[in-house]
Amino acid sequence: MPRPHNRRPAPPRADEVPGFPARRAALRLLDAVLRRGDPLELALHGAAQGLPAADRALVHAIAAEVLRHLPDLDALIDGATKQVLPDDAKARMVLRIALAQVLRMDTPAHAAIATALPLVDGGPRKLVHGVFGTVTRSEPALPDPPTLPAEVVARWTDQWGEAMPQAAARAYAVRPPVDISLRNAGETAQWTEALNGASFAPGHVRLPEGAVIPELPGFAEGAWWVQDIAASCAARLLGAGEGRTVLDLCAEPGGKTMQLAAAGWRVLSIDQSKKRLERLSENLARTGLSADVIAADLRQWQPDGAADAILLDAPCTATGIYRRHPDVLHRIGPRQIAELAELQGELLARAAGWLKPGGRIVYATCSLERAEGEEQIERFLAEHDDFTLVPADAAELPAGMAPDAQGWLRSLPDMLADQGGADGFFIARLAKASN
Repeated sequence: MPRPHNRRPAPPRADEVPGFPARRAALRLLDAVLRRGDPLELALHGAAQGLPAADRALVHAIAAEVLRHLPDLDALIDGATKQVLPDDAKARMVLRIALAQVLRMDTPAHAAIATALPLVDGGPRKLVHGVFGTVTRSEPALPDPPTLPAEVVARWTDQWGEAMPQAAARAYAVRPPVDISLRNAGETAQWTEALNGASFAPGHVRLPEGAVIPELPGFAEGAWWVQDIAASCAARLLGAGEGRTVLDLCAEPGGKTMQLAAAGWRVLSIDQSKKRLERLSENLARTGLSADVIAADLRQWQPDGAADAILLDAPCTATGIYRRHPDVLHRIGPRQIAELAELQGELLARAAGWLKPGGRIVYATCSLERAEGEEQIERFLAEHDDFTLVPADAAELPAGMAPDAQGWLRSLPDMLADQGGADGFFIARLAKASN
């Protein structure tokens, strides 16, 4: 009778490892962001295609934690091996994913490494396992606040001074608050109390941490919409509409459109993306506000007649919303800033021709780069002697926010810092000569 063979059972295939598909999608997502420069939110659809909603949320969470702590994760990896791992090496990326789960998401070490090793796919599994073990046995802790990428610190220090990147890092460590804008600013006190929030201006409420948006009073009825307090300042600078016409250019996701409609403006909302405009239309329907929604490329489109006012929330690098979108700190550099600044200048000059004499235009970007803000307006005014800057007044702005000496609003990471902060924005108001 033949003797039985004492063979070890075959290891499970990668797809059979619980949780592996989500980690594989996280690897794809990080590759899309860090190697190709794709925005995190846009790349998520392709990377996590076919996964259930819960797994898609996990993929996003893993990638976001890696991006938020990337320099510090790399420091731990480099300190645990003498072998130099290139930034784009799969082994480094897999280690980032595994360590981020252990150090930021309370994933047990054995579970993190079990789903990480199959990602190496024929690569140096022993190296990854060894580095992971060395790091986790030392009971490491990631620094608080997180370390910003060196290139970002250098760029922001050059533009704003040493204190600004330090404030940005502190803001990075705090969960961004959720602000809402009210359809009826006269009900500010009522909604502040009903939502247990705090208000810094008429028509604004800052929600308590942990609020579940769709379940809150007033959401389904369309009494309010989510909008960061800094973003809301652009429409505030146009005041009451009294039936006049305003163009909301690059209008999605629609917060400014709804502000303007609620303030009595006849709004034409233009955005290039039909898909994004669907969300704007849904928000208008929910709030009972109205606007003419137009899908068009502003470089080809033009209105039938001149407008009384224009709000141009120009396409930008979005470095001002780095707290919510950590990918911008890793995929935005001088080339992207220069390219977008050129587009902004083109759109601003084009929009200026659509304004009635005596009309006003508000230019805004959610960027912390001077090239997309101060330098843009300085150049525009130098080239358009029929326009002047109309300084903002502190009385027009939320408490704790004030214009610079030049008269424009620049929200930096230290603004409202003791109350949760605000997104980084630049907003300037210009007037066209009457004749």
